[in-house]
Amino acid sequence: MKNKSLISIHDYTKEDYFKVLEWAEIFQKNPKEYQNLLNGKVVATLFFEPSTRTRLSFESAVQRMGGRIIGFSDPGSSSVQKGESLKDTILTVAQYSDLIVMRHPIEGSARWASEVSPVPIVNAGDGANQHPTQCLLDLFTIKETQHRLDNLTLTFVGDLKYGRTVHSLIQAMANFNPTINLVSPESLKLPNEYKLMLKKHNIKYHEYNDLSGVLKDSDIVYVTRVQRERFSDPIEYEKVKNAYVLDASMLVDTKPNLKVLHPLPRVNEISVDVDDTDKAYYFQQALNGVYTRMAIISLILGLKN
Repeated sequence: MKNKSLISIHDYTKEDYFKVLEWAEIFQKNPKEYQNLLNGKVVATLFFEPSTRTRLSFESAVQRMGGRIIGFSDPGSSSVQKGESLKDTILTVAQYSDLIVMRHPIEGSARWASEVSPVPIVNAGDGANQHPTQCLLDLFTIKETQHRLDNLTLTFVGDLKYGRTVHSLIQAMANFNPTINLVSPESLKLPNEYKLMLKKHNIKYHEYNDLSGVLKDSDIVYVTRVQRERFSDPIEYEKVKNAYVLDASMLVDTKPNLKVLHPLPRVNEISVDVDDTDKAYYFQQALNGVYTRMAIISLILGLKN
């Protein structure tokens, strides 16, 4: 992993997943022991698209290890506003930093940036394509709550078409023989390329329009927001924005180990009454993002092996 960009979850092997998860757990258990690990290192965060959780999670990870942060959260305040190309931005920022974390609305932009950058690029989300660090923190959270990754039943709910976190996690979990339930409106079904991948790996998957019937057999329910910003037609968004609302009453008689995850932010797809149940795990999942990103950054910079 040393000096290697992380653009897609496919850039890492199954063994790499476990290496990241191992170090995330070490950071989780001993956060203060590594507070000087990034001394002298500078990480740039270039967010060409709005983000709160992912950006702050990365910045928290760097600062907890004693590193320094530069960058922007609004491209309107950068030289992009003056017409600077992405290539020039990357080549310039690379002179000032040891690693670049980038979010961009265009699919493939992170891969392209990694091909021109002299320092490693970490993809913090490119359009509806990939979100590999979210995927690794999701793997960490699933393992933490289920004590294993193999042979689980995962139910994905909501926007499966544009949900890059879903796309990355389904690809990673294909290594662990899951049963996958896909619950979405017809217009937001999982793209065929991912279903073909599941078939190639002989992974059982089932598609549903109704949520209630699949909850009782699930180990993980992974809920996603219907993303208004991905719709060119606001009328189409209005048709599906409230397609699924998970509330506490729906979780009665589910498996004791079931946990509800969400990459956040939520709008109204998980009722607040779920927060008070022992099924809710999305805020702990957000915290796990810090430990997982501490692991990713330190492994890429060669500070751990």
